[in-house]
Amino acid sequence: MARECVKRGGTILNYFEVTGLLKNDSGKITGVSAIDLDTGGKYDILSKLVINATGVFADEIHRMDDPLARPTIRPSQGIHIIIDKSFLGGNSAIMIPKTDDGRVLFAIPWYDKVVVGTTDTPVDVVNDEPKALEEEVNFILNTASKYLTKKPTRSDSLCIFAGLRPLAANPDNPEATKEVSRRHKITLSGSGLLSIVGGKWTSYRRMAEETIDKGIKSGILERKKCMTRNFRFYSNEAELKSDRLKIYGDQAAEIEKMIDDKPELGELLDTRLPYTKAEIVWICRNEMPLKLEDILARRTRALFLDAGASAAIAPVVAEIMSQELKTDVKWAEDQVKEYNQLLLNYL
Repeated sequence: MARECVKRGGTILNYFEVTGLLKNDSGKITGVSAIDLDTGGKYDILSKLVINATGVFADEIHRMDDPLARPTIRPSQGIHIIIDKSFLGGNSAIMIPKTDDGRVLFAIPWYDKVVVGTTDTPVDVVNDEPKALEEEVNFILNTASKYLTKKPTRSDSLCIFAGLRPLAANPDNPEATKEVSRRHKITLSGSGLLSIVGGKWTSYRRMAEETIDKGIKSGILERKKCMTRNFRFYSNEAELKSDRLKIYGDQAAEIEKMIDDKPELGELLDTRLPYTKAEIVWICRNEMPLKLEDILARRTRALFLDAGASAAIAPVVAEIMSQELKTDVKWAEDQVKEYNQLLLNYL
């Protein structure tokens, strides 16, 4: 989505943080103040419309607009555990629609691993790096052991990770999470802050369309025909030597050509992971990574597939990044140290 935005004239600001909202004398929002977290540079960015689509952080932006704004988000934590595919005993996902405490449990094949989840734990503090609670881990392991071909233990976990759901708060029952609607809500404040809260990835295109429609109906944006419903980001129709590279869409052929030109780039970084050196080089040139974490956790899924294996490849990936991004040895060493610290949350 970021690449397509740039291709169509948009500007992507990576590692920028909004620090405040700009307003005119009438109290109407005219843009945002932001800081570049990479360089420390500060900017005022003017805009006819500011859209707050920040998930669990939406209320922080609301308070920039109105310090007395009521909460609109009820954060809920969910965790997942990654185990070897041998625990599933097949290629089909399984779902248990009602566990002992009424939650849904699923186990889904993912590469040569299995994702098992999830939990629904109300949280009061929103963290950049949420951490799985011991009781959440035990719930998944104990429940999954009733349905898998063999019982997974804590030591079988290749990665344990947590995420926060930005559930739209229910004013009548603000503490609830399982009963809170997973649907999204769109609001426009008196100062002109357009916010979308709640929702899920499965309906993200509809969420985008309805948010822009709200901006059009309010008279802030000009009316244009929506194209999101049938928009294709890329094609997966090219014939490739490796089907796994189809995740790169039209650009997959570029990675295969790199390997043809330099066969050593086709080497796996680690036999426990599916990624090659060529992918790291291509990502550096095309997907705006600034940190080692960006590649190991976001551009690839190495961290989540096998946290220990991702630590093993971290020095090599940092070295490739350093060459491609024109940094130095100290930068690579610092990135590995920073990544190893982050890793502690996932082991």
